[in-house]
Amino acid sequence: MRMINISDGLTEKEAETSRRKYGENRLTKQARRSFLSNFLSNFGDPIIKVLLVALAINVLFLFGSSDWLESIGIAIAILLATIVATVSEQGSEEAFEKLQEAAMQIKCRVRRDGSVREIPLEEIVAGDIVMLQAGDRVPADGIIVDGRLDVDQSSLNGESKEAKKFPVSGANADEPKRTASNFLDYTRLFFGTIVCGGEGVMRVTEVGDSTFYGMMASEMQEETRESPLKVRLGNFAGTISKFGYIAAGLVAGVYLVGQIVEFRAFSGVMQLLPHILKAATIAVTVIVMAVPEGLPMMITVVLSANMKRMMSAGVLVRKLVGIETAGSLNILFTDKTGTLTKGSLEVMTFLCGNGNELKGNDSAIAGIMRESLLYNTSSDIDGERAIGGNATDRALLEFAMKLGGIKDGSVRKLGAIQFASDRKFMATTILRKDKKITLIKGAPERILLACTSFYDENGNVRRFGAPGALDKKMERLSGQAMRLIAVATSERDIVDGMENDVIKGDLTLVGLIGIRDEVRAQVVEGVRQVSEAGVQLVMITGDSKLTASAIARETGILRGNADEIILTSSELARLSDEQLAEKMPRLRVIARALPSDKSRLVHVAQSKNLVVGMTGDGVNDAPALKKADVGFAMGSGTEVAKEAGDIIILDDNINSISKAICYGRTIFKNIRRFIIYQLTISMGAVGISVIAPFIGVETPVTVIQMLWINIIMDTLSGMAFSGERAQREYMREMPKRRDEPIMNYYMWNQIVVSALYITALCLIFLKSPIFQRIFMGWGERYMLTGFFALFMFTAIFASFTARTSHMNILDNLAGNKAFLWIMGGVALVQVIIIYVGGTVFRTEGLRFDDFVIVVALALTIIPVDIIRKSVISGSNIGCGV
Repeated sequence: MRMINISDGLTEKEAETSRRKYGENRLTKQARRSFLSNFLSNFGDPIIKVLLVALAINVLFLFGSSDWLESIGIAIAILLATIVATVSEQGSEEAFEKLQEAAMQIKCRVRRDGSVREIPLEEIVAGDIVMLQAGDRVPADGIIVDGRLDVDQSSLNGESKEAKKFPVSGANADEPKRTASNFLDYTRLFFGTIVCGGEGVMRVTEVGDSTFYGMMASEMQEETRESPLKVRLGNFAGTISKFGYIAAGLVAGVYLVGQIVEFRAFSGVMQLLPHILKAATIAVTVIVMAVPEGLPMMITVVLSANMKRMMSAGVLVRKLVGIETAGSLNILFTDKTGTLTKGSLEVMTFLCGNGNELKGNDSAIAGIMRESLLYNTSSDIDGERAIGGNATDRALLEFAMKLGGIKDGSVRKLGAIQFASDRKFMATTILRKDKKITLIKGAPERILLACTSFYDENGNVRRFGAPGALDKKMERLSGQAMRLIAVATSERDIVDGMENDVIKGDLTLVGLIGIRDEVRAQVVEGVRQVSEAGVQLVMITGDSKLTASAIARETGILRGNADEIILTSSELARLSDEQLAEKMPRLRVIARALPSDKSRLVHVAQSKNLVVGMTGDGVNDAPALKKADVGFAMGSGTEVAKEAGDIIILDDNINSISKAICYGRTIFKNIRRFIIYQLTISMGAVGISVIAPFIGVETPVTVIQMLWINIIMDTLSGMAFSGERAQREYMREMPKRRDEPIMNYYMWNQIVVSALYITALCLIFLKSPIFQRIFMGWGERYMLTGFFALFMFTAIFASFTARTSHMNILDNLAGNKAFLWIMGGVALVQVIIIYVGGTVFRTEGLRFDDFVIVVALALTIIPVDIIRKSVISGSNIGCGV
């Protein structure tokens, strides 16, 4: 490629040649699974695997039979669950890709064919000459060839201090070595960084995947460990499948023994074969009823429904299971800047030399301060906002504008000394009404030593006395995480008053300004909610230990306990992983943090079997976001961070993270409620089906009736329970262990008690002389219709007891109107089946009095469960789902 003339740039032909040789300025997207691939991968769900085994057994034993309805029902349940999960995740990924595409449509100014034109970022090629100014995003990697720039590189290296960039001359000026430490190279510019001040021209050297940003993105390919929900479901699937197989074997064995005892005259295996097949069929029925085939569908529905609710709350869920994982968090490592704080500096207070705080902007001292900040700055005014310069200058200039600052055209700037980190101050000499005045601002420790007087509120100059009120106020403000800037004036020229960057001469103090990155308005409440939920919060910041401690105290992360630990990055580095793991429960703040600290913290926390959350917005945060159990990427962050995250917090607010935790806990509770209900009805049905033949009722439930029961247990109840809304009380519970079983004591207690009661109630109904006289007189089919109605209405009322662990079964029911509609619809359809089901459902219409008796009997499940809950509550053994 020819040497590019800065004034001309590339020609269109040269740009096309460069594009073919070096590639486009676009990051290669991570290989996304196709719809089919996602669909097939969802068959790896632990419960789906159990269902597939049950389906295979069912098909094997029913081959050649006309009784295929159960097999069809299982197949439909499997397909619905996998399809809904696939569609939901595909939709979430499409929304995420739209965010990425919008980010790549940002335009930048380049020189092409001798003129400046604006083109999309993705059309930049190696060799392009790009014009940069304050506010621009650097579109690729390259070197600065003209001008001077202040660049915010925090998205890459985590450093909040802006880097100075300017060109150098020499043989190797165009090709500096590109290494991670090259962030300090004052000639190199990096893709994704932000120009904060100055103007300059860069020559692009790397684009797309070849940029440092692109190389970091390509490293985000490793898979994370299994989510807590998948671990729990895997254990649950193993437990439930063992239960089903053991129960099936016992039932089949009891049936065969009973047949052999009853018919002792079997002459051979062939005569016994029909009974063996019958026993196998009963075993398959038990397995199918024991396996909760509606669970995958219910989990998918509840995850999808909550994903949509979270989207409306400013949270984009990229991975469905990430919602539930958020509810299981044990520890959350959170950035300070932009998450706990607003991410921008603001002037919080202005102290006069006598220690008084300035109120209002109409005093004489306000005018002096306004002038000092308007002219002694590296920033400029653009409409109603400050641009250019560093973050501190922009904050001070915006404060001057709030004081009514408008530059006077008659004021001339005679000279200036720019701020430098070793100098710690900035000075500008201006000419106003034929009078020279020098304006100075900087670190109090540099300015105050040279001040012999100060302006009072009326603008009068007064001599400094003994240190007093001002020193105390400064100490108090420093403890509030405020950075203090001293502002002073002098009638002496800049050069005359300085020697070797040391200010000499009599300065008059205008005042002290306190600036800080203000804590977000709702952060204290958000931190309180997260802490009450039992989630340990650890703040990670590049600030000093003193500043970090002040912010942590203000937000509530530090509560003043003696055992709370605050570490700097250097102190963290001196600890072994074992020592860090030992201190982890008491860790609250990491100050002066480096990007590498985050990944180590995640690794050590996970080694303690904790469910770990991490927030981040920069490229440097991506490895830790990917490694964490749930990564919360900030909506204002880089595309690489969003790619690595599971959940994107669109409003950058920790309150949204607390919402994600609450939604996650709601999902797990809804899953548990559904399991309680489904296993209660399944065990009740299995119990009746097993015992009934031994008391003279050969087929208490027909295949068609069983299909209807399964539709209620699986699809309809899953939809009903998925609508349960998040409750504040969930945030007062301790998080679940990562490997905590889905089934707890409370659940087993309710399932066993309710299932036994349903079984006993139905069997008593079938054989009790009282009900025999009432129902059997109308025929066996009438009696079995009453039994079927009793079982179904008991199942409907049991859904109300399963949806809450409170005594009041109507608790929070108004928030889930879908539950009422679905269960009301089921009851209506059941009535229709009773009266018009005929031979298909083996029913005939019940007399009104008999119908009332059946419903009244079914209602007894509610007081029985209330008594059970009272016993549980009194014993302090169980505390609900």
